[in-house]
Amino acid sequence: MARAISAEWLKLKRKWILALAVIGPLGVVLLQAVNYGLRYDYLMKQNADDPWGGLLQATTGLMLPALFIGLALVASLSAGVEHAAGGWKQLLALPLTRLQVFAAKTLLTLLLLLLSCTLLAVFTLAFGAVLGFSLQELPWPDLLRQSYAPYAAAMPFVALQIGLSLAIGNQAVPMTIGVLGMVVSLFGMLLPDWVPYNWPWLALKAETALRAAAAGLGGGLLLLAVGCMHFTRKDVS
Repeated sequence: MARAISAEWLKLKRKWILALAVIGPLGVVLLQAVNYGLRYDYLMKQNADDPWGGLLQATTGLMLPALFIGLALVASLSAGVEHAAGGWKQLLALPLTRLQVFAAKTLLTLLLLLLSCTLLAVFTLAFGAVLGFSLQELPWPDLLRQSYAPYAAAMPFVALQIGLSLAIGNQAVPMTIGVLGMVVSLFGMLLPDWVPYNWPWLALKAETALRAAAAGLGGGLLLLAVGCMHFTRKDVS
């Protein structure tokens, strides 16, 4: 298994996928820097009682769309290496089971997205410090919940994109679905609670975060199992 992960990582390094994992959260915070640069006095006055809360709330509007398009990109790049080079037969000819190949690609995708979530927390913290916000007043539970809970709640979409990217040779198809998912996610909070597109939004609230994250993880595991069964039985070229 370690060999499979190492081989996948060597291939993905050439695709600058690590840079993508950094650029996503950095772009979210840089856009907030522009926002604060243009409206600093207004935003500071509006959030005078809770400057950290204002920053976190402002970041949320950009974070969730970035998460949806990011998970589609990372999953597509991971699978696209084999599709583009016609390398599935070569890969599966190695002393690796299909389960190991699927697990390696899935694990790397999940770890890269986890890295992006962690960097979002770090960059947000750094930007708040640059603005002069007191670190003693930083609401750590809110920062950590915003950074990680939506990721857990979005796990069904991660699993879906991994499955589609592995099953379909033309990566325009899963990417189109990912872009549509990003658009729908913008209005996710308007949907009923049982709709998965609303789960990342529910994960931002303290009272519903645990429920949304648990639902996302459960749904993600179910879809990963379905995707794994399909991959292990599918003929590849």
